[in-house]
Amino acid sequence: MRFTLLLTAALTAFALQAPAQTVPAATTTLRAAPDQISTKKGPLTVQPITHGSVVFTWNGKTIYVDPYGGAAAYAGLAAPDVILITDIHGDHLDPQTLAGLSVGKALMVVPKAVAEKLPAEYKAQARILNNGQRLDTLGMSISAIPMYNLPEAAAAPHTKGRGNGYMLNLGGKNVYLSGDTEDIAEMRALKGIDVAFVCMNLPYTMDVNQAAQGVLAFKPGIVYPYHYRGQNGLSDVAAFKKTVNAANKKIDVRLRNWYPAAQ
Repeated sequence: MRFTLLLTAALTAFALQAPAQTVPAATTTLRAAPDQISTKKGPLTVQPITHGSVVFTWNGKTIYVDPYGGAAAYAGLAAPDVILITDIHGDHLDPQTLAGLSVGKALMVVPKAVAEKLPAEYKAQARILNNGQRLDTLGMSISAIPMYNLPEAAAAPHTKGRGNGYMLNLGGKNVYLSGDTEDIAEMRALKGIDVAFVCMNLPYTMDVNQAAQGVLAFKPGIVYPYHYRGQNGLSDVAAFKKTVNAANKKIDVRLRNWYPAAQ
């Protein structure tokens, strides 16, 4: 009788605990698996989220890039120490997603146009970087890189100087985030990029061939196609990889699923 009571109690406790244990796993199964890249100060973990959103973990710090797509996409990840926002459009500056995350202690690095549109509760956390400026903080450096459409025009979706691409130096590794850009001279002129995240979605940024030619110009060690959903669906990232590696086999093109919910 005592054994039966103990077994019943144990099974009841397990049943009560099971939902709490399985919920985090269920919320993270749609994310692509993270990658790890070595640096002089330990591994850099690269966690694809969706579209132009990625989370980096490095040297005890967590960096969110363009948090978008709802807070559930970030379930189980550490709260950010730094948030980088590239542009004012809703797939980069997403107040609804920010409101669902624990961002109260995060430094928000943003261009001026984004700072002007941030909800009031975040303005004290914002640090404005203009194109060409650099910030050293928390053991890392953050440089603002131009991102814009060609030909330059006032009516373009992304005008020069409004948004930022970013280059991070994390433990000696240079990580470039293109933001929404075309194959601009500033991107082609980049040197010493170890890891690059490059957009390719028409009609907002550039096509697959433009992106490939830009990457072949600045020769990153590793490149992730990201931000590749456009008006006509997802860009052909396999064709991007084929074009890049046909010309330069040394560039490690890493295809990851940035749109798991669409599968």
